[in-house]
Amino acid sequence: MDINASIDTIIGNFQALRKLSPLVEAISHEWIRVLKSGNKILFCGNGGSASDAQHLAAELVGRYKLNRDALAGISLNTDTSAITAIANDYGFECIFSRQVEGIGKEGDILVGISTSGNSKNIIKAFESAKNKGIMCIAFTGETGGEMKNIADICLNVPATVTNNIQEMHIACGHIMCEYVESHFFG
Repeated sequence: MDINASIDTIIGNFQALRKLSPLVEAISHEWIRVLKSGNKILFCGNGGSASDAQHLAAELVGRYKLNRDALAGISLNTDTSAITAIANDYGFECIFSRQVEGIGKEGDILVGISTSGNSKNIIKAFESAKNKGIMCIAFTGETGGEMKNIADICLNVPATVTNNIQEMHIACGHIMCEYVESHFFG
């Protein structure tokens, strides 16, 4: 393994990510709009993307850089009792959609994070969200997968390798959290 080559790949990916800065800003504005209206941002993902979903929800509820009031963010992949009960009774593909049906409301945002853009449980959650008037924002890899066709906004970062996609997802999420935090509490 060539560590410098890996670092060069990361640098190249982040330079390519610059072209998406208007989209990152647009998503930040949607988050601000929803939070200003008293609604919430729901997050979901599988595996490493579940960690990113949990991380970003925590940045909103806790803090990113500023000591400030909490903002409404919920990760749908953290309630193991709900996840295992839903998976057992309805199937794994329903673990997020059932939660969206139960706690989502019109005017919320659902952020689905999937490196492939083809996670069936997130696609099903997007379908449930659309039925409730919830905006769907996809964080995916370069192709966008099936999620790009269902999402209101698709942040398909310019990478095809899972770890590089995840690096860019969390970086974009951090930028959005900082943008939102500075808007409300600057």
